[in-house]
Amino acid sequence: MTRALIALGSNLGDREGNVRAALRHLATSGAVRVLRVSAMIDTDPLVVPGHQGPPPPRFLNGAAVIDTSLAPRDLLAALKAAERAVGRRAAERWAPREADLDLLLYGDQVVDSDDLVVPHPGMAQRRFVLAPAAEIAPKMRHPLLGRTVEELLEDLQ
Repeated sequence: MTRALIALGSNLGDREGNVRAALRHLATSGAVRVLRVSAMIDTDPLVVPGHQGPPPPRFLNGAAVIDTSLAPRDLLAALKAAERAVGRRAAERWAPREADLDLLLYGDQVVDSDDLVVPHPGMAQRRFVLAPAAEIAPKMRHPLLGRTVEELLEDLQ
């Protein structure tokens, strides 16, 4: 089993219910055991340069620590299936979504391919990712930066 860290988010519908349902779906595979889930925090959406139109709805963000027997790409597929199970449909990048489950860390492994990058490339710069992650996995270490989640959060302050 490999220990992994997942970011959780939702900004459509019953945000917390969506995240909880996605985690339940993930755990039904038998290949994933959810060990800890952070408190959920209400955050402003990440607005990307060039965004036009009304601001996206606010997000509810959290994190989960899991143990899994799935390889990184198989875990990514399971995360995407859990998102779809609660209503997420293919949409443009950065669009509002019922559930967003991102693989942040997968043990001490580094994956860099067209379809998957681990550690997640934006995690070290995002307080809405690091704050909930530090609550449940402060000592997990970013294998490229050599810093713990707790240290990465302190670096932002």
